[in-house]
Amino acid sequence: MKTELQCSAPSNALYGLGLIGALIYYISHATGFWVGVLGFFKAIIWPVFFVFEALQHFYM
Repeated sequence: MKTELQCSAPSNALYGLGLIGALIYYISHATGFWVGVLGFFKAIIWPVFFVFEALQHFYM
């Protein structure tokens, strides 16, 4: 039997928890159906927003 170790498991867990939290945040603040759909897509790419904002604070 072949044994493989999952080396990125902690980062996947962090991303998963962040995804769930972002989904709850964006969908709970949605004012309509399409805003909720947009919130779903924002939740999928939340790390992009996080890194962008962090870099803005570091370089300003």
